[in-house]
Amino acid sequence: MAHTVVPEADKLLDKEFKVLDHGFIRMVDYMGGDARIVQSARVSYGEGTKTVRQDEGLIRYLLRNEHMSPFEQVVFTFHVKMPIFVARQWVRHRTARMNEISGRYSVMSDDFFVPEPDEVRYQSTTNMQGSDETEVPAEMRQQVIDTLNQDNANTYEHYTEMIDNNIAREIARVNLPLSLYTQIYWQIDLRNLLHFIRLRADHHAQKEIRVYADVLADIVKTTCPLTWAAFEEYQLYGAHLSRTQINALVEALVDTKPEVLEELGLKKR
Repeated sequence: MAHTVVPEADKLLDKEFKVLDHGFIRMVDYMGGDARIVQSARVSYGEGTKTVRQDEGLIRYLLRNEHMSPFEQVVFTFHVKMPIFVARQWVRHRTARMNEISGRYSVMSDDFFVPEPDEVRYQSTTNMQGSDETEVPAEMRQQVIDTLNQDNANTYEHYTEMIDNNIAREIARVNLPLSLYTQIYWQIDLRNLLHFIRLRADHHAQKEIRVYADVLADIVKTTCPLTWAAFEEYQLYGAHLSRTQINALVEALVDTKPEVLEELGLKKR
């Protein structure tokens, strides 16, 4: 296989994309793009053997039929700074390689996430792990922000006092809160990155991780535009139907829209 270079992706290397109040995503490196996926699928000897139209058709076929192994040939490495509570959700995606800054070896910086006033949210009454869209009164929003700022300042002051008194960093860090920012190097292949984006860019995901997923989505779209278009079509905005749903759809369309059923390849199961 020839080395795959994506000029538009090269422009993103080491570019820092700001996220939240103190966070960022930076693409450190990438390997491959749409051409690498096509090469892998065809087991070809180089680029240029097919047209862009044919490449697009092959990528769409692979995604539509969930033949995903060729997408593992494309790999990204990111440097990410995020609040610890976001990182705890992030590491649920175990199909990646990660290295995180260590509070045992390093003195942690005093960067804490504090939401903007309009992001202070009530707990949802219907979703145990989500928030409600009801607007929180301005006075209460400010009270929450003031409390968070004060608690962060007090905790970090106690942390630095222990460091100054030569208390071990692994002990001094114990009380640091989930709002503290951490940093990771994160390497992941495209197949699993698309899965991450599909879950974490969804409107059900917590907003503070969705904004990171949105940046990752823009990077993938730039690096692998044919793959991203197919991903949007078949996975991000597509739907998988159960047998019961398919049967109901067939019953509804069999007399009025038989050509639609034929085009979709649907039949009772």
